[in-house]
Amino acid sequence: MAVSSDTSTHPMKSFAPWWGSRDPEAGRSVLRFFLEYQWFVDFAVYSGGVYLFTEAYYYVLGSAKETNIAVFWCLLTVAFSVKVFLTVTRLYFSAEEGGERSVCLTFAFLFLLLAMLVQVVREETLELGLEPGLASMTQNLEPLLKTQGWDWALPLAKLAIRVGLAVMGSMLGAFLTFPGLRLAQTHRDALTMSEDRPMLQLLLHTSFLSPLFILWLWTKPIARDFLHQAPFGGTPYSLLSDSVFDSLRLWVLVVLCLLRLAVTRPHLQAYLCLAKARVEQLRREAGRIEAREIQRRVVRVYCYVTVVSLQYLTPLILTLNCTLLLKTLGGYSWGLGPVPPLSPAPSSGSDSPDGPWEDEAQQTAARIAGALGGLLTPLFLRGVLAFLIWWTAACQLLSSLFGLYFHQHLAGS
Repeated sequence: MAVSSDTSTHPMKSFAPWWGSRDPEAGRSVLRFFLEYQWFVDFAVYSGGVYLFTEAYYYVLGSAKETNIAVFWCLLTVAFSVKVFLTVTRLYFSAEEGGERSVCLTFAFLFLLLAMLVQVVREETLELGLEPGLASMTQNLEPLLKTQGWDWALPLAKLAIRVGLAVMGSMLGAFLTFPGLRLAQTHRDALTMSEDRPMLQLLLHTSFLSPLFILWLWTKPIARDFLHQAPFGGTPYSLLSDSVFDSLRLWVLVVLCLLRLAVTRPHLQAYLCLAKARVEQLRREAGRIEAREIQRRVVRVYCYVTVVSLQYLTPLILTLNCTLLLKTLGGYSWGLGPVPPLSPAPSSGSDSPDGPWEDEAQQTAARIAGALGGLLTPLFLRGVLAFLIWWTAACQLLSSLFGLYFHQHLAGS
């Protein structure tokens, strides 16, 4: 991601001789996680291209029975997003001073509590689809467990899934804490730099509040119920059907992700301008300041620009790929064609014919396939992916709002 800088006013040109170097190896040796950033962004772009090609192929030729390869690419992108989160968060845990480790652990415990509370909210208020998904999983797994005499394991399986979602929410909250704090800082600085550009400020505000819009999309009384029972002249009137609303929600998610991607440059430019602000702050301090101290503060900003880029882009890429997976695995449609029917999952592995030609390994494989088919139903995947998208937006919103409060009232004190 190229970020421009004014070399006449920006102090990096004087103190970092590699800033204007044309040798890419010079930048790689200085920038932290440059190779990881370059590789991750390239893979995300290729994954998006594969998904677009696959969707166009299925739209023109119709749905086929072969495996959708775009799902595999999106799953890999989600896995690599989590890996990037782990790599960047490891920086804060490896620091001996500063208290970043305590901040991550504190927010992890806070988000663990919030994730457990969110799962208690009824579907009439927050329609994430966890209850229908767990009911679908239970319906398909119950015959399989009964054949093995494991009826007692069904409640434990549901409890394990809910605990797993809470732990995953806690980890995501810890991962998104410092990206949210950094986003709040760059958002404030980007608004200051664009005082004479009202359209850009509007885009920055909309991008910053995009997680709030995502939260509204799954709040049933505000979103779905309002569009189904919109009051016109005292008479309720349905504006959108359920399928159209689901398609519209997917499109809104994609547009919000693209909007945040469009304002990446102002945010990163605002981060680079921290170097100039730090030099001016040093000049206002009393006493003699060595040039090496000025150089160290400026170079530190430059060296971590790729880390800040990863913190900004990784939540965006994670949300976008989870949205694409929600459309494909959840059986939704983009609204350009008929909604694909939900394929029923196999109820159990005992429906396969038994015969002398089947050995024990084949029977075990059939049982495993039946268990996985009963677990990963479309309704269950809808609930898990919707929870992941909604929770990522909630963590971003809470951490960025806390970041605004911190930078406005606590950082200067």
